[in-house]
Amino acid sequence: MTTSEVPHHDDELVASTTEGFKVGEKKTIEEYTELDKNDESLNRWKASLGLATGTPIGDPKDPRKCIIKSLALEVQGRPDVVIELSAPGAVEDLKNKPFTIKEGATFRIKAMFQVNHEVLSGLKYLQVVKRKGITVSKDEEMLGSYAPSTTDKPVYEKKFNQEQAPSGMLARGHYNAVSKFVDDDKHTHLLFEWSFDIAKNWEN
Repeated sequence: MTTSEVPHHDDELVASTTEGFKVGEKKTIEEYTELDKNDESLNRWKASLGLATGTPIGDPKDPRKCIIKSLALEVQGRPDVVIELSAPGAVEDLKNKPFTIKEGATFRIKAMFQVNHEVLSGLKYLQVVKRKGITVSKDEEMLGSYAPSTTDKPVYEKKFNQEQAPSGMLARGHYNAVSKFVDDDKHTHLLFEWSFDIAKNWEN
């Protein structure tokens, strides 16, 4: 789903900024690899990104820099609730297929994604949750910077901070959410609507 398809929500999904911060100059993978080879701290940073390990797997004909494969709801002691995003039509169906979260449950979101072509800088996840048209929460999660996916590391997994679902009779009900993955260049990689229900018990 592109930004233009959800125009009435995108102005709410704005990442916070640090005063005086400027996005660094773009470099190719080769330029990053050759950059200050004798700088030990810089080499550690490049290693943490996974530069120069394995063979890139990105399709040169695919213009996407970041492909969000799936999101999962992780709850201890229960199977993950996995939301596949890469299948045709999967994103468009999300808002019509709510999943259930037990009130008071502690959970975390996991994102699985692939990076193509160049270093992805400052990937963030932004989310707005509404109930009956009223905003009940706004969240921002910094996911970090990543080198292009390779045969050594084809997919990245990032676990978000833990959250606790609201509880009580007033908290139970249906919620709508809009989420966005965006980077330091303010490029939106995925913008989508979805929904969930807070219930007294798990649905199974």
